[in-house]
Amino acid sequence: MINTLELVLILLAGAVFVVGVFRTLNLPPVLGYLMVGAAVGPHALSLMPDTGGARYLAEFGVVFLMFTIGLEFSLARLFSMKRIVFGLGGIQVLSCILLVMLVGGLAGLGWGPSFALGGTLAMSSTAILSKLLSDRLELDSKHGRETIGVLLFQDLAVVPLLILIPTFAMPADALMGILAVAGLKAVLVLSLVLFFGQKLMRGWFFQVAKRRSAEFFMLNVLFITLGLAWLTESAGLSMALGAFLAGMLISETEYRYHVEEDIKPFRDVLLGLFFVTVGMFLDVGQILRSLPAVLAMLAALLLFKFLIALGASRVLGSAQGTATRTGLWLCAGGEFGFVLLSEIDGAGLLPPALSQVVVAALVLSMLLAPIVVQYSEKIVLRLVPSEWMSRSLQLTTIATQSMFVDKHAILCGFGRNGQYMGRLLEQEGITYIALDLDPERVREAAAAGETVVFGDAAKRETLMAAGISRASVVVVTYADTASALRAISQVRSCRPDVPVVVRTYDEMDLEKLQQAGAAEVVPESVESALILASHALALIGVPLPRIQKRIREIRSERYHLLRGIYRGADLHEESLEERQQQRLHSVVLDAGAYAIGKTLAELMIDESGVEVSAVRRQRIRVVDPVPETRLELEDVLVLLGTPAQLANAEIRLFKGL
Repeated sequence: MINTLELVLILLAGAVFVVGVFRTLNLPPVLGYLMVGAAVGPHALSLMPDTGGARYLAEFGVVFLMFTIGLEFSLARLFSMKRIVFGLGGIQVLSCILLVMLVGGLAGLGWGPSFALGGTLAMSSTAILSKLLSDRLELDSKHGRETIGVLLFQDLAVVPLLILIPTFAMPADALMGILAVAGLKAVLVLSLVLFFGQKLMRGWFFQVAKRRSAEFFMLNVLFITLGLAWLTESAGLSMALGAFLAGMLISETEYRYHVEEDIKPFRDVLLGLFFVTVGMFLDVGQILRSLPAVLAMLAALLLFKFLIALGASRVLGSAQGTATRTGLWLCAGGEFGFVLLSEIDGAGLLPPALSQVVVAALVLSMLLAPIVVQYSEKIVLRLVPSEWMSRSLQLTTIATQSMFVDKHAILCGFGRNGQYMGRLLEQEGITYIALDLDPERVREAAAAGETVVFGDAAKRETLMAAGISRASVVVVTYADTASALRAISQVRSCRPDVPVVVRTYDEMDLEKLQQAGAAEVVPESVESALILASHALALIGVPLPRIQKRIREIRSERYHLLRGIYRGADLHEESLEERQQQRLHSVVLDAGAYAIGKTLAELMIDESGVEVSAVRRQRIRVVDPVPETRLELEDVLVLLGTPAQLANAEIRLFKGL
């Protein structure tokens, strides 16, 4: 019999391995958690018994997930997108529910279970789709806005569905009374919390923040979240509703982003445990025996959700191409489907065999979602004949702008930096063509006479239409390294000799962009520091030619002198990618250190990937010390490298290993 500690280790080992593999394949980790749960559950290895305690603990993952949704809930945002959120989103969710209720009624399932199942299948994956939209720079596109609006409505619809689903297991004659009481309780709790809560929350968190204690701040966030979850559960409602209210109250304060970062580790770990418990009830044998039913459910899910979203988008006036893209993006299932399905199983609304089929279909649809999105443009061009004309007109518009220009500049992106760049080029009499994916920005700028057109700079045909063969320079004006790399690749394939200037946030991606083919990379944080320093030095009295010479030297050395920063104590605010980037770190050579008396060449620190950027000895700082520099007691070495490289370098300095 496996004890609790061994079980925890097995779960952690399985989660680390499977989630690591899924992250590497750019697949949602929720699927990895489901696989771990299926492996340890009663239908496979039977390592984890179906205990109520494990389920109850896993519910806190849903609590924290609903809390973060509450943090993102904004009345102003909803009002600005009300037509898409409540119009398109409402039609999509209600249509899915009504369709499943119709099919369920014909199959004798009953209206209550059918309603719950319809809500489950209506959900799409916020995590997967929002990331794909961001990675593909399509958040501001028409179908991107429609997708985000529908996802927002689905997130909000989960709250009432979590309240309603348990009531469907009640006797039919008492159902209306139960729903009325639940609705009255919800209105009462909402009124009390929203009426008194906002002022109390702002004042309370102000007092908490004044203490300047991260521990005290975190304790208060947990107390408020779990306290409101307990309050709503005591009132006969779901814990998720209380957590949603807590998040919504904090979202109205200036501390929402800080709270979101602090709560994220709790949410992700507990939500992972929740999906493990969902996966425990996956019976792989049953699914294989019901494989035709699973595939039929999967096909029906993708097809009918696609048609519903497409039809809803068309009803609200979208073009056929936009509506088709929206349907393709929203046709798969989502993680909230598992949340609702857990409630359905708890209430015993669905037969176990049907529940297994639904879970399997949701998992497969989420696996297919990135693939459907990847081929969405080809599918749209095949299904919508008018898209060929639209694409041709778009390229014709770009070609018309570039037809009579030569030695012009192509600006990739026409945001703030792109517009500033365009004005400077115009003053010098240099023509330019700007490509941008925000249709509203393109419309307004073009109406004002700017030479900007709608187009994706990461597509070969767009660059050809913009006259890449005659251009004198290409400028990537947005600071998104992944997108910039795609654009550079297409530019190099079309015109290897044209110089490309790229903007980036800092110096971390400088070498990566240069290796991709960028002639110049401009890290805006470093350039801002140079401008600030030049003004300060001029005001101090340093001669202007000397300042200009110093800045030219720094730029000619590709900002080598300014590489790396001291990260300080804000590590918890860094992303995983930022924590793996290079940074500066000071090391003092105390008595007994192996490095004392040895030269930098003898220590071979550079073999570990670390650069000694400076050595400080008795208040004298030597920048870029030579390899023959011999180290002494109490020397301070300034090292540049990633955290792992710095740790290895310290071991070599002190122990010689």
